Amino acid sequence: MIISEKKPFEEVLGYLKDSKKVILTGCSLCASTCKVGGEEEVLEMKTKLEENGKVVLGYKILDPSCNLLKTRKDLKALKEELKEADAVLSMACGDGTQTVAKLLKIPVYPANNTSFIGEVERVGQYKEACKACGNCQLGWSGGICPITMCAKGLLNGPCGGARDGKCEVDPENDCAWILIYNKLKELNKLDNLLEIREPRDYQVNAHPRKVDLRDKE
Repeated sequence: MIISEKKPFEEVLGYLKDSKKVILTGCSLCASTCKVGGEEEVLEMKTKLEENGKVVLGYKILDPSCNLLKTRKDLKALKEELKEADAVLSMACGDGTQTVAKLLKIPVYPANNTSFIGEVERVGQYKEACKACGNCQLGWSGGICPITMCAKGLLNGPCGGARDGKCEVDPENDCAWILIYNKLKELNKLDNLLEIREPRDYQVNAHPRKVDLRDKE
């Protein structure tokens, strides 16, 4: 899941300083789960903007905001409002915001900061889990990502700086390599640690990336 957090409202107002008539878009998936772009949050934003002198012409919870073709179709429901609007405020992640911006000829501003790809531990609590490195290492590491969970992204064992099982970079975090060792021991797969891993190939992570499944047929 893409984890996002709300921007400070004053920053949002700064983006909209030259915009009187605004349309709001949310997202039915990640942003809704993170409580930053579902219908409840969109309606809350609508109220706050109107209290600050903005005219909210309408809103749409896109399903999801990052689906280009679906978003193009969903925005047709706001066709007349978009003709009149000065700007759109997107309450999705950065990906969803860019998708909306690609389809419109008026400014599209972000209401959220995109933090990371992570897991939902429980409602309102999220933890980073994946850096989308393009070459997944989970097959040999016991399902614990050394690139994400290790602050230094090490692939061939710990740095030696851990203290009491905690990372030297951020003592609030467990040392990823102690977690990996313990998990592999539990799985009877400690031999996985004997293989020397090649340095990361950053070419597979060059941005922006694109995947076209038709090229793989």
